[in-house]
Amino acid sequence: MSAQPASLWDDLKSRGIIYQTTSDDLQTHLNQPIVLYCGFDPSADTLHIGSLLPLVTLRRFQNAGHTPIVIVGGATGMIGDPSFKASERALLTESQVQANIEGIKKSILQILDFSPERKNAAKIINNADFYTSMNPLVFLREIGKHFSVNQMEQKDSVRARMEDRAQGISFTEFSYALLQSYDFYRLLEDQNCTLQIGASDQWGNITSGTDFIRKKDAYMGRQPRQPFGLTHPLITRKDGKKFGKTEEGTVWLSADRTSPYQLYQFFVNASDEEAILWLKYLTFFTLPEIEMIAREHAVNPSLGLAQKKLAEAIVELVHGTDAAKSAIQTSKALFSKGEVNDEILIELASSAPSTTVDHVDIALIDALEKSGLCPSKGMARKEITAGGVYVNQHRITDVAFRLTEKDFIRGEIVLLRRGKKTFHVLRRMRS
Repeated sequence: MSAQPASLWDDLKSRGIIYQTTSDDLQTHLNQPIVLYCGFDPSADTLHIGSLLPLVTLRRFQNAGHTPIVIVGGATGMIGDPSFKASERALLTESQVQANIEGIKKSILQILDFSPERKNAAKIINNADFYTSMNPLVFLREIGKHFSVNQMEQKDSVRARMEDRAQGISFTEFSYALLQSYDFYRLLEDQNCTLQIGASDQWGNITSGTDFIRKKDAYMGRQPRQPFGLTHPLITRKDGKKFGKTEEGTVWLSADRTSPYQLYQFFVNASDEEAILWLKYLTFFTLPEIEMIAREHAVNPSLGLAQKKLAEAIVELVHGTDAAKSAIQTSKALFSKGEVNDEILIELASSAPSTTVDHVDIALIDALEKSGLCPSKGMARKEITAGGVYVNQHRITDVAFRLTEKDFIRGEIVLLRRGKKTFHVLRRMRS
């Protein structure tokens, strides 16, 4: 068993988290406590699992004695990051952005430590505060002056859009990098923040920031400072695409969007290779512990030890210990060969995806469509006929079957299942 890395840098390297850095001097820079930041734009009212790696990485820095800052993009969120996007984002209203900010803060507060008694307590800053009193002339003179359009055109993050004559890129999105760069400058000025981290697709924006700070210092005739940038790999889907807020099948960090059970199931269904990699990226198991898990998993991969360890750790991190225990219990109960008794089902239904119905006499075909287990009534008929539909763990093959009072456990809920793993709870509306 290999020894645990002696430093944060070595740990990040060994886990494969360091993808690019702006300077080799960063390793030495981390020998002292620093302030670092990562930005999250509020383009939805919650974060998704692609946001887990930067948040967990910020927590690793915090655990090592550094101070993390989270920028929530009240300003940049009004524009939208064009990085590697095929088309321009729909612009959000100010009220939408503010509502989204409140939503994403919940996940951030769960993962980072904001305890006021902690010396290196995490901070949340809204970058809208940097721009509310800035007029366009100040923006163009103090920020825009230091950016070369020629250099910006060469950034991989926007080059594809520049070459697309039909779509192109608006000046609004083109200016996104200027705002992110100024964010870094302001954080260095106000908070002595010397490092920005982000996913690999943010490399162009990060290096624009470090270049802007150096140019600004030279323009003002002061000693040039050395800001640093670090990127980590992207967490990608099985098809190789990045997780995003607009992608189909997005796995969210909010229990309102993706239940703790669904989050647990997502990671339980990871491949062996993904499970080991994500244990390194997304959990606080030590590397020796991960090596041990990998060896034990290899003895009998069908038991899914690595996946279960990963899933439990993620749900506990995102939703807490009780939610993780409930998700595990739900998984065991729903996929056991025996009956699920009333007590277990009632206790665990709170963590299961559910739909409320206003009456208890409903055709099973309609229930399958309403719950989303089947996209249409035609598909529901096929699934029932094929023997792939269960009501309270009982297989139903009669397409005329109706759910009635007797099927609702304690008059409250009924469990629908399609296939082995896709399930849904119908919850009775109470007046």
